[in-house]
Amino acid sequence: MAPPKAKGGKMLSLINWRLKITLNDGRVLTGQMLAFDKHMNLVLADCEEFRRAEAGPPQDMKRTLGLVILRGETVVSLSVEGPPPVVDEDKKNALLPGPGRGLPAGRGMGMMPPALAGRPMPYGPPGMPGPPPGFRPPGMPPGMPFPPPPPGFGFQPPPQ
Repeated sequence: MAPPKAKGGKMLSLINWRLKITLNDGRVLTGQMLAFDKHMNLVLADCEEFRRAEAGPPQDMKRTLGLVILRGETVVSLSVEGPPPVVDEDKKNALLPGPGRGLPAGRGMGMMPPALAGRPMPYGPPGMPGPPPGFRPPGMPPGMPFPPPPPGFGFQPPPQ
């Protein structure tokens, strides 16, 4: 199966394809091409290095490198070794298993309850005693007192 034609050129059509790259020192790298630039610098994923041992009987040595950024100046030849990996439509949208769930990080204060998250607060968030001096929410007349904060927010006098 030949790589499909792409509007951006031959290299752009090889993104995610498994390539075999020969370097000017004789080493051969194989990996999945993730990116390239105008200097032919390459980013390869799941990269493996193959080279011939110089001393003793000729033997091929293999080394797993992983993610590699390769300087374009060292590339002698590039050939397609295999098509991109097949991704099932079911797995494309599924979450990958991991150690936990990403949540937004606050600045040491709790998150707003969902019921209060959409509207502006006429009182301070948890841990703050109230609005700063001279602050008035939009539309609040100067003489009108602030409404009391809901339970758990703002300053709470100690029970007596």
